[in-house]
Amino acid sequence: AAEVLALNPDGIFLSNGPGDPAAVTYAVDAVRDLLGKKPLFGVCLGHQILGLALGGSTYKLRFGHHGGNQPVRFSDTGRVEISSHNHGFAVDDKTLPDGVEVTHTNLNDGCCEGLRAADLRAFSVQYHPEAAPGPHDASYLFGQFVALMEANK
Repeated sequence: AAEVLALNPDGIFLSNGPGDPAAVTYAVDAVRDLLGKKPLFGVCLGHQILGLALGGSTYKLRFGHHGGNQPVRFSDTGRVEISSHNHGFAVDDKTLPDGVEVTHTNLNDGCCEGLRAADLRAFSVQYHPEAAPGPHDASYLFGQFVALMEANK
């Protein structure tokens, strides 16, 4: 975390990647140390790592989410987005502490697809808003991250 903060970034993007998020304890510890210091935006594995760093837990899905047609509801607007997924683990929303809200829910199985810790300027989504080719329903998330970084200057 100290190395990242030494770069004085405007924000920190927690990227996607493979595997079990519980196996990358070093990343969870680093993100826990970064919370509240800079705006954070996590995608896929980054979402799971953020969930763990915030005190939640993760679990292996019985059937992973794969493909570019998963319906996800954004709680702020009620809008259903079509999203691109490739993951076998999920954040257990029942384990998230007070101050962390679920922002996106998968309409197929009800799992947590997004979360926000507004007081810590941190949010994430389980799916891939950067997917190309793929749906562009979630491109607004990058605008939200930019706005958080601009407000932090």
